[in-house]
Amino acid sequence: MSVSIDIAGLRPERTAVVPSPLAELGMALHALSEPGHHPALQGWVTGVTARLDPHLADRMCEADFLWRTTFSDLFLPSAGIPDRRTLPGSTLAEELDLLDKLSDEQFVDAALEFTCALPYGLPGPGPLTDEGLRRRSLELAAARGPRQMLFTERLLAEPPRIRAWLRQFLQDCDEAFFAETWSRLRHQLAADTRHKTELLRRKGLAGALAAVSPAVTLDESGTRIGVDKLGDGRTATGDGGLLLVPTSLGWPHLMVLHRYGWQPVLHYPVGSPEPAAPPSVEQLALRMTALSHPVRMRMSRHLARSAHTTSELAQVHGMTAPEISRHLSVLKKAGLITTRRRGRYVLHQLDVAVVARLGRDFLEGILR
Repeated sequence: MSVSIDIAGLRPERTAVVPSPLAELGMALHALSEPGHHPALQGWVTGVTARLDPHLADRMCEADFLWRTTFSDLFLPSAGIPDRRTLPGSTLAEELDLLDKLSDEQFVDAALEFTCALPYGLPGPGPLTDEGLRRRSLELAAARGPRQMLFTERLLAEPPRIRAWLRQFLQDCDEAFFAETWSRLRHQLAADTRHKTELLRRKGLAGALAAVSPAVTLDESGTRIGVDKLGDGRTATGDGGLLLVPTSLGWPHLMVLHRYGWQPVLHYPVGSPEPAAPPSVEQLALRMTALSHPVRMRMSRHLARSAHTTSELAQVHGMTAPEISRHLSVLKKAGLITTRRRGRYVLHQLDVAVVARLGRDFLEGILR
């Protein structure tokens, strides 16, 4: 499982690293709605929530599906401009002007993507023009509660009204808490932007992507970017560009905008507390599968306490040496045990540090 970006023919000057105040406001709203995703931001979330105007907090719930479930493409409107080369604005006001430039069809499709499971990576009509999709959007919105149903009805009936509502809401959030937050975060994002831009100049795209995340790779031909995620998707730069947008509030989310017809965007966290090379989705699945077997769970109890030979484990568990060897092979392939030789004996021991990281690795993997 992965998301791939075909960059065949992409000219170097059309890859840009640019912070986005609107994207960062979107991440701020997500963190306020899902603080459990962002334990490192608990202090910030508590401080903002404590002084948030109750009326603004209530309005925040009206359309929270745009940022709670995941992250709506509406927060990266520059990617939807038809030339597919537009950069994010340097201020929130400039970004909101870019949001206004999206067509009603683009706005509605992006707004309803997560709430109504609309087509994402493929061309086709949206709910404003397709009556079947319109009915499906309303049915799925109704299943998610009265607030979402009301918002969806209004959005489909009067897109300009909802667009004006969203713009005013985002401006009010900026005045209430985000302007202060952005004044602190923009310096870190600017520093990361300079660093990645210098890497692009000196080491090319491969060097810059390696610094973005170990989960992002460039294939040997230099024509395809792969992003290791629990999901599938494809997009291409075509005759447009590629945007790398850093976020200070986003860890552990590494997101790829791969909407059909939009400029591809890698929205990546900076200042991540994660180890330099978190396991791939495949490695994570392998480790969890390896530990799910009851015999290997019992073996792990002994291997966590001290190193054992195959014959010692066979004696303890009442199994043959070949049976124990097969289980050890599974654990070793998953990277869960270490081996060392002592004379003519080979000792096996559980890598406790790797096992201790499994919960965090799992959370990072599913939220990535």
